[in-house]
Amino acid sequence: MRRAEFRRLHESGCFVIPNPWDAGSARYLRGLGFKALATTSAGFAFSRGLPDGESGVSLDAMLAHFADIAASVDLPVNADFMGAYAVEPEAVAHNVRLCAATGIAGLSVEDSTGDREHPLFDFSLAVERIRAAHEALCDSGALLVARAECFLVGHAEPLRESIRRLQAYAEAGADVLYAPGPTKREDIRAIVGAVAPKPVNVLLASNAGLTVADLEELGVRRVSVGGALARVAWTGFIRAAKDLAGHGSASGFEGLVPHGELNGFFVGYKEEPRR
Repeated sequence: MRRAEFRRLHESGCFVIPNPWDAGSARYLRGLGFKALATTSAGFAFSRGLPDGESGVSLDAMLAHFADIAASVDLPVNADFMGAYAVEPEAVAHNVRLCAATGIAGLSVEDSTGDREHPLFDFSLAVERIRAAHEALCDSGALLVARAECFLVGHAEPLRESIRRLQAYAEAGADVLYAPGPTKREDIRAIVGAVAPKPVNVLLASNAGLTVADLEELGVRRVSVGGALARVAWTGFIRAAKDLAGHGSASGFEGLVPHGELNGFFVGYKEEPRR
């Protein structure tokens, strides 16, 4: 049911899919009325005291995290599955099936290698990875998001290469296309137009002068925030902790949400997320 609802959300209009990093943040976002959520690899890794990426968080730990988030709310959840913890298409397909079994409604697979010298998978291999992920999900109903990381890895022609890859990923079976990084209206418009009628996800992770209404006007179907909300929480924590450590000051505690307000919000939740 969640997977069918998730697909319906992508049929028209524009919606925000914010990124919690644990059950508490997921439940609070659900309470604000968001219709779907997405995990953040960075937010989760930082909460575990680990660096972002497949080398920081193990596959088993990430799958358990997806299951926790999916079980904590009655909303569709999209999993940030990074590079699917695999290189070859057969291994991608195997891990994608494991991911789908956690109860998520969709998942993203990116084409970044994590290698500074060769930051993107070869074009043909990247396409076959998406094709394998699509075939692995065919009977599940889970939605596949294909990510082109060209803007984030410093490609010489990020817009051109992103469009080339996203078009190929769409033909390989991706349901949603996503090139995180662009903030110029003309770039976003070009990506939306190049893969239409497939829906496009745009990352809104900084105050770059674009609103959700602006993105909707550009034809964007889905807006996520990546690790931005987690970094907002870390920013407040770090500032307050530094004031306390360096100056013995509690100035960082000014304006806090009252304990009673937070506690009252969570009163209706009695159990920890199921594993």
